[in-house]
Amino acid sequence: MGNIAWGVPLRPDHEYAGTFLGLLNPYSLLVGVTTVALFMMHGAIYMVLKTEGALHARVRGWVNNTIIFFIICYATTTMATLLYVPHMVATIKEHPVFFGIALLNMLAIANIPREIHHGHDFHAFLSSCASMAALMALFGIGMFPDIVAASNNPANSLTIYNAASSAKTLGLMLVIAVIGMPLVLSYTAGIYWVFRGKVKLDRFSY
Repeated sequence: MGNIAWGVPLRPDHEYAGTFLGLLNPYSLLVGVTTVALFMMHGAIYMVLKTEGALHARVRGWVNNTIIFFIICYATTTMATLLYVPHMVATIKEHPVFFGIALLNMLAIANIPREIHHGHDFHAFLSSCASMAALMALFGIGMFPDIVAASNNPANSLTIYNAASSAKTLGLMLVIAVIGMPLVLSYTAGIYWVFRGKVKLDRFSY
């Protein structure tokens, strides 16, 4: 994601024209570390929700550290983006209504330690989910209409227009998605319902 936002060299046929080491630039590595920090925090909160006893107490001790680590990474990445990848905020500048998503993201992140402090673990988990959704939305808004930005020549960039399938293919996939998504959502909801609540360690556990 960091390289997609930063931009990579692409040939006129939209094929990658760089090297593997060229992908390991400081910004992409920073985005990678921030992503790991986000999932560390999210995973720790989820484990607090699902465990009890000694394991629960142990995991709860991890949560605040993962929150602090993520907030530091998030603030650093945000500053780096504003300074070195300004095109990621160009759409928000042109359409200030999208700043509301950035504001909701900041509020969701700020609410996580608050809910943890008050013992509202599920609310903290929802705030973490909201922050992840907002970050993905901000990334999409910042990239639009590019899918992969070309650092050597903007004309070589992959966009939603030149990378799209044919209208017939898109229409067929829309039908499949309309039919399939409710099934996937129902199945996922059923799984979460079956495994709701704390994990119980008893003779049936494995």
